[in-house]
Amino acid sequence: MADDDRTLTTRQGHPVQDNQNQRTVGSRGPATLENYHFLEKISHFDRERIPERVVHARGFVAYGEFEATGKIGDEPASTYTRAKLFAEPGKKTQLAIRFSTVIGGRDSSEVARDPRGFAVKFYTEDGNWDVVGNNLAVFFIRDAIKFPDVIHALKPDPVTFRQEPNRIFDFMSQTPESMHMLTHLFSPRGIPATYRHMEGFGVNTYKMVNAAGETVLVKFHWHPRQGVASLTDEEAATVQGQDLGSASKDLYDAIERGDFPQWDMYVQVMEDHDHPELDWDPLDDTKIWPEDQFPLRHVGTMTLNRNVDDFHNENEQIAMGTGVIVDGLDFSDDKMLVGRTFSYSDTQRYRVGPNYLQLPVNQARGREGRVHTNQRGGQMSYGVDLAPGQNPHVNYEPSIHGGLHEAERQPNQPPEIRGQLTQAPLERTNDYVQARGRYNTMNDWERDELVKTLGGLLADCERDVQERMLWHLFLVHDDYGTRVGERLGMTADDVRHLEPLPTQRLTDDERKRLENLGHNGDVVDPTQWGRWTSSVVNHRASAEDVLAGTLGRLPYTDDAAPAAG
Repeated sequence: MADDDRTLTTRQGHPVQDNQNQRTVGSRGPATLENYHFLEKISHFDRERIPERVVHARGFVAYGEFEATGKIGDEPASTYTRAKLFAEPGKKTQLAIRFSTVIGGRDSSEVARDPRGFAVKFYTEDGNWDVVGNNLAVFFIRDAIKFPDVIHALKPDPVTFRQEPNRIFDFMSQTPESMHMLTHLFSPRGIPATYRHMEGFGVNTYKMVNAAGETVLVKFHWHPRQGVASLTDEEAATVQGQDLGSASKDLYDAIERGDFPQWDMYVQVMEDHDHPELDWDPLDDTKIWPEDQFPLRHVGTMTLNRNVDDFHNENEQIAMGTGVIVDGLDFSDDKMLVGRTFSYSDTQRYRVGPNYLQLPVNQARGREGRVHTNQRGGQMSYGVDLAPGQNPHVNYEPSIHGGLHEAERQPNQPPEIRGQLTQAPLERTNDYVQARGRYNTMNDWERDELVKTLGGLLADCERDVQERMLWHLFLVHDDYGTRVGERLGMTADDVRHLEPLPTQRLTDDERKRLENLGHNGDVVDPTQWGRWTSSVVNHRASAEDVLAGTLGRLPYTDDAAPAAG
């Protein structure tokens, strides 16, 4: 092999011809199980750290309850789902939530710029349901085959062990779909003041299933009654200089003094098909569903009212997974969801052990949630999941000698799937329009911080990375590219020569924008983009309030707030 041959291969030595897309039935999925490269890649990625989590290593758990309204918006919950936790007004379901940072290690700072994990485990009467989301509504990538790559780019350099802007933006500059997430992350939303003062989003697209088996696509939102508050880089540096665990302390102390944090839960609902009328794909995790088209529908309220008794047993060993759903919910063909559903449970089996679901914090609870399986043995097994009257000699099914039997089948109307097996991206990528919307709907101080932060980090990058990133930003918005460019001493003329990336398929509108790069007549006008949850008022928090624990309840909404159905 020539010294300059840097062809990507598998550990088997096979050259990788497509490292961007899983094999799927048609471009929209579903993914197929014989994705050998993806499975090997993600399985190795899940085992990279011992014993802390590869991502979300630093986190904090609290307990509480969810109280349902019995409705989804103004309609009975049964219209859309037979999931029992939503069925009746006033119905309460116990839960645990784990807030976390993503990139840093277990002892890292909780005010680092980073997406925050927002993972809720409902202990329902039909077993556990996990909503494993983030404080930001979108993600960097739309296909799980890229998950190890985006995390590796964000993690420290494997040689110097320093988190390097040049590595981060080298990857992001070659990943146009990341522009929407970057516009969120490098604004103040990337540094929530506390866990209590941040939103939560399921990010992935799921389905709800009603008693007739009819399905709709859904997205999940959590809105903090405490309001949203964030830190600037300077205020965060002050906090970090005195306390690496400020967010955990704030949450613990608030619960101990009886100031129980609350979030309203909403869903967005969409008919279950591919929606060709939209210029974006509903299953694309780099996109939001605009709330003027798909209004928020209130379903209930979460209250946190109890802290953990033991950090290791209840925080380090709590195990969440996107595949943990209950009857009345189902999976969509969201490519990120498919990959996460394999990866998360695989991670838990490696990190905690094959019997991680026997641990009290992970056990299913409730009258109908008792666990009866035919699983035996494995590392750290300390119980047997026998049903009352079950023959202990029978650990298989079917059996006529006192074994377990299947539950009654519930109606479901699954989609008919036809398509050519392929490795292909989604057709409707449209990578810049929603990033433009986010730039327009930011609070003014958020936009100023975004430009300052992003410009400062890009100043530390190599010229080729700067040019490509600036090219993307001009495609997002004239003002965005101009202001970041000023911090780099560059203009649209410095990047006008760049061609689209080989992997890009520009829309007609994007090609027109490229012809007029930097001169598309963009204005900063939030009204043209309707109402977005992520554009509610973001209160500018001080380090003093965070360190003193005096950041109280703040108004959640203002004139830019979303209208809730």
